Amino acid sequence: MAVKLRLTRMGRKGEPFYRIVASDSRKARDGQCIESIGYYDPTKQPSVVKINHELANKWIGCGAQCTDTVKALLKKEGIIK
Repeated sequence: MAVKLRLTRMGRKGEPFYRIVASDSRKARDGQCIESIGYYDPTKQPSVVKINHELANKWIGCGAQCTDTVKALLKKEGIIK
């Protein structure tokens, strides 16, 4: 099973809100996830990012791949270099 850290879209039309989740790469974007590790809200000024550092490090240590957006958010939070 290939695990990815990626965004799942929540919220209503015009007001996106994203959860950062660990999920099987073969599942749909908004489908079943293994574990939720945080959230990202781009509608606020400045944008709000909250990530559980221990869970993120656990999944990266287990070999989970990050999407480009999640990788940028993790760098912004200082979790990865």
